[in-house]
Amino acid sequence: MEDLRKTFAGKLLGIKAIKLQPNDPFTWASGWKSPFYCDNRKTLSYHDVRSFVKLELVHAILAHFPEATAVAGVATGAIAQGALVAEELAMPYAYVRPKPKDHGMKNQIEGQLPEGSKVVVVEDLISTGGSSLKAVAALREAGFDVVGMVASYTYGFPVAEEAFNEANVQLVTLTDYQSVVEKALETGYINKEDVPMLDEWRKDPANWKK
Repeated sequence: MEDLRKTFAGKLLGIKAIKLQPNDPFTWASGWKSPFYCDNRKTLSYHDVRSFVKLELVHAILAHFPEATAVAGVATGAIAQGALVAEELAMPYAYVRPKPKDHGMKNQIEGQLPEGSKVVVVEDLISTGGSSLKAVAALREAGFDVVGMVASYTYGFPVAEEAFNEANVQLVTLTDYQSVVEKALETGYINKEDVPMLDEWRKDPANWKK
C-alpha cells in the first residue's frame, strides 16, 4: 500500500499544483531562482483534496501533538487550512501575520486564544522556514506554548531543518520534495533527464543558476 507522502504527492500532481519550469525559473520571495514550484493553495479549490489535507493534518496533530489545545495558522497560505483543522478539532483558532499591522489594532496575531493555550501551528509549505518560525516567535512572545507545527509540504532544505532545530520546534509534514519527484517520475509528469537538474538545484538553491 502506498504511503501517505506518495499518495498526497499524487494528489498535488493531479491538480497541477506542482510546476516544473527549468527554462523559465520561478523567483521566490527570498530571491532564490527555482525550476520547481509547489502551489499548495490550489488544494483549497478541490473539495476532495481540501478534505484530504484537512483530515490528514488533523491526524498528524492527534498523533504527534495530542496535548494541543488551540490552533494557529500562518498567514496567508495557511489561514484557510488552519481554520478547517481547528473546526474539525473543535479548538480555538487564530492566525499570525508576518508582522504587526501598521494601522487599526496593530495586531500580529488575529483572533483570541485562551491564556496558556498549547498551540499547534498549521503551515502550508516550508521552504527556508523563516516565515513559519516568525509566527512561532510571535506566539511565544505573546505567552503561548507552541507544541509543534504541521505542514502540507516541505522542500526539506538543510537550512530549514537547522532553523527548526535551533528554534526547538518539531515539524511534521504530509509530503516532501523527494516523494513528489518520485511520484512525478512514476506518472510521467517529469522525465528522468529532469532529475539531475532538480537535485542540483536542491543542493544549493540560493546559488543555483539555469
